[in-house]
Amino acid sequence: MKWSYLLTLIGGEPVFTSALLRSGRVSDAELLPQLTRWTKSGRILQLRRGVYLLAPPYRKVEPHPFLIANHLRNGSYVSLQSALSHYGMIPEHVPVVTSVTTGRPERLDTPVGTYVFHHVKPSRFFAYVQVEFSQRQHAFVATPEKALLDLVYLTPHGERNPYLRELRLQNLEIIDKDVLAKAAERFGKTKIRRAVKNIIRIIEEEEYDEL
Repeated sequence: MKWSYLLTLIGGEPVFTSALLRSGRVSDAELLPQLTRWTKSGRILQLRRGVYLLAPPYRKVEPHPFLIANHLRNGSYVSLQSALSHYGMIPEHVPVVTSVTTGRPERLDTPVGTYVFHHVKPSRFFAYVQVEFSQRQHAFVATPEKALLDLVYLTPHGERNPYLRELRLQNLEIIDKDVLAKAAERFGKTKIRRAVKNIIRIIEEEEYDEL
């Protein structure tokens, strides 16, 4: 496979997979050694087996970190601190992209950042939406309510008032209290029900302060 042919196949895709290249009827015997050579020469970056990114001089667009996260693990959505930061609900910058999956937990240190995947049961894998970041860049992200509950669920003692206040939650007007309560019931965990009571108390305090 020639480099020009690779660029033609990829087009403007920010992230590409070896499966996409196979759709161009290129044999594995030709494809895999060439991908290895281009990786070693610095033309492409391997994020994990079968997932690649063009090196900066050859990119037409910069891939959004959430898009990369979705590609690194099919059947995942961005949640926890990363989603909360995206919604402006916590003040801190989050250097690691955090996601939820029904598969095994995993941490991936890639050439373009660190990605952490947390495991939840299939019954707790819900309430995520497709967010558009730019043309041809979409990623699955937890709703604000679910991102907060995922964080509580996966953090030891995350339901307790001191921990929730340490998060310094902000922009809480985007939280729908009814949606939050319904999501807690779907979790089916006493821990989450307790967390919701504390979260609603914090929301109501903020609403009172604004009067």
